[in-house]
Amino acid sequence: MIQDQSVSPGYCLLQPLRNDVPLPANGYSNQYFFKDRTGKLFLKNSVVYIINRDSEIHGPAGTHQGQPGFKDIDKVFALQCTTWPQQARQWLDQKDEGQWPSAEMKQYCSRTGCFVVCVGCRGSKYEQLEWRISTSLAERCLMFNLNITQIHCYVLMKVILKAYITPFFQDVISSYMCKTVVFHCIAKTHSTIWRKNNLLSCLTHCLYLLYTNIINENCPHFIIPGNNLMRGKISPAVKPYILEILNNIINSEGVALLGIKCDALGYRLHDKFHNLCPIKTSAIISVTLLFNLAAEKSSTQIKTYKFLKDSSPYEAVEKLKNYISKAFYCQYEGLDKTVSLLLLPLYCTTLGSVLASRNICQYNTVSADALKLISLGLSTDVASSKLKLASILYCVQEIQKADLVLSEIERRYDLQIVEPVCCCHRFERKYFKQGFCQLYDNYNEEVLQYTTASCVRFLPCEIHCVPTELRYEIFRSTQEDRMFRTEDDEWMDCAVVDSLPYLYFLQYKVNSHLGSHDKKQATLFKLIRTIKKEPNLGHRETALNILGKCMEQEGRAGDALQCYFMSLNVRRRNNAAKIHMRILLSVLINART
Repeated sequence: MIQDQSVSPGYCLLQPLRNDVPLPANGYSNQYFFKDRTGKLFLKNSVVYIINRDSEIHGPAGTHQGQPGFKDIDKVFALQCTTWPQQARQWLDQKDEGQWPSAEMKQYCSRTGCFVVCVGCRGSKYEQLEWRISTSLAERCLMFNLNITQIHCYVLMKVILKAYITPFFQDVISSYMCKTVVFHCIAKTHSTIWRKNNLLSCLTHCLYLLYTNIINENCPHFIIPGNNLMRGKISPAVKPYILEILNNIINSEGVALLGIKCDALGYRLHDKFHNLCPIKTSAIISVTLLFNLAAEKSSTQIKTYKFLKDSSPYEAVEKLKNYISKAFYCQYEGLDKTVSLLLLPLYCTTLGSVLASRNICQYNTVSADALKLISLGLSTDVASSKLKLASILYCVQEIQKADLVLSEIERRYDLQIVEPVCCCHRFERKYFKQGFCQLYDNYNEEVLQYTTASCVRFLPCEIHCVPTELRYEIFRSTQEDRMFRTEDDEWMDCAVVDSLPYLYFLQYKVNSHLGSHDKKQATLFKLIRTIKKEPNLGHRETALNILGKCMEQEGRAGDALQCYFMSLNVRRRNNAAKIHMRILLSVLINART
């Protein structure tokens, strides 16, 4: 083992010795060895590819995975070293604040020896020659001396990693880093805090240390601190997104665990939470009534659109004026006052949008009257009417104004509280968000404008207020598809999308125009996360379609096709994904020819 200043901490070079005497061997370099200028031979770590020629290589391991009828196997080729690594001697002598590990544990570790495995330090000058020093036997001893809370903490970190980070950023944060972070936390704290009833606090402490390590891009090996496990792992492009994910998990105070699907952890915790802290029956009724009021408002809007969808812009204007007059009359006469108060702003916004579409078609601008009508309905809920305004501003190239509107929507859209509302069709609604459920003391209709976000709906006569990518939704149905539609599917003649995905899609388009590359990528990531994590999207197929169009703009044709396939898995018929796929495949074929 050669360990000098030129070799990365935690790594060594391997020099072959002669068979007869313990002196450096001389010979010619081949596929296994490298000869330097002085004639010294060193064993290459690329020997892993020769030893594991039939395996997929991950670091020092050769893996056999996904073969039907066989277990998944990791094989690590390692050379045993009978002495304790020189670089770890300091760890044996240092005293930890929490008195962990104990002197007896360290003494045992010093007798375990170590291994060297065939992988070099990323970015090192000698990356192809370095071998990593593995203290796996010592770490095994440390793991066997953890209490149940510490083990739970480590397992939860791995599950959080698998649920929230690995799907987006593979091979960036490893399980080994999680284990190392847990070791550091245990060593720096007193043993009394690691109790079952303090698990969430311990987990938060570990996540915060991981967060700090990512900021500094330094996760020191527990036994060989000079070895930075994060060296070369985190690129500047992905770092802010990982930090954002971890920050949200830490600030959720444990709520993020409810969203973990692995081993049905989220559902089991949710059930256990309700068993321990049952919500009052009156609260359940109040929350349900509150949501049903929002749903009824959305459903009534759909019924109105049913009589408008086949109308020309001029006919739609006259019908909407009639609806507005009736709503004013009901309000004045005291008949169904609550209903009229809820519907009147929606009618005004729709009328303004139809007028704006006419203006854009004729003059490529929007009249003051149209904008005034739209503004009357901006507070119907958190997002839908404001998103119509932002969409109109985007279509007339008022990019800066659209950006301001979208920023205000995102500021008001509390992901922990706001519930998506969709009554276009029946779909399996998951549980209400915890923040929404806590509002049962304020169950009057005024709270809807802060806690709900309806679908954004565009009639065919509003087509000029819709970005090109979303216009295809109006023409989603072929003649064959229409045969499989029912009377409840008339919303399919409109362009309809959930508020949150549409918010991020418009932000992506606006940031593209503004040349803000980092913001554009951030909103693209938020769109992906929303599609994956939001359980109550009523138009997931449409969200996947607009994500596919974003992927096309990014030049990621393969990912775009995957989005369209996923969209078709959600809704096989009456889906604009078929149009998007045909257009994309036509472009790819023409480009190739």
